[in-house]
Amino acid sequence: MWSGVYAEASMSLDGYIADPDQGGFDQLFQWYGNGDVHTPTAKPDLPFWTSPASADHLRRRTMGETGALVVGRRLFELTAGWDGQHPLDKPVVVVTHQVPYGWPRDDAPFTFVTDGIASAIDHARELAGGRWVGVNGGTITRQCLEAGLLDEIRVNLVPVLLGDGVPFFGRLGVGPVELDNPTVVEGDRVTHLYYRVRR
Repeated sequence: MWSGVYAEASMSLDGYIADPDQGGFDQLFQWYGNGDVHTPTAKPDLPFWTSPASADHLRRRTMGETGALVVGRRLFELTAGWDGQHPLDKPVVVVTHQVPYGWPRDDAPFTFVTDGIASAIDHARELAGGRWVGVNGGTITRQCLEAGLLDEIRVNLVPVLLGDGVPFFGRLGVGPVELDNPTVVEGDRVTHLYYRVRR
């Protein structure tokens, strides 16, 4: 199985992964609960109920192929560290300037990296055991693109226009970045797009 580093986010048609107030998820994440196929997560109160196509995307690609995750400090804080366990039940590397108070914890598979994105990706590759490393959208994706560390972009394209908000990619310090033609999976109220990054 080919593996590398991918970024994935649910994105509005006008390119945003959250509204200006870090919300908008009722629209962007609607596809997580609009179907008949049940996909459990490590959090019993956060299962997915999706269309068959989206369930295959989640089970095979996002959950099955991923070995570790890299996230930014802001997402870690917004989720309160997922109470010590990410819903995908994967080890998580957090990119931060300073390790937050009370962390790391012996009971939670979180690693805190304070020396940049390249070091974070290296740590995540070791934890992933030959499987994919997933990074979250926004700043972390931009840093990976600028450092030449990103191999694939996965967009869960949602048919909504937010009008303003947090962009998936932001203002890149490199470019243009060319992508291969996408693999397309049609879900219900979402289209899953996989783009390989051209080197």
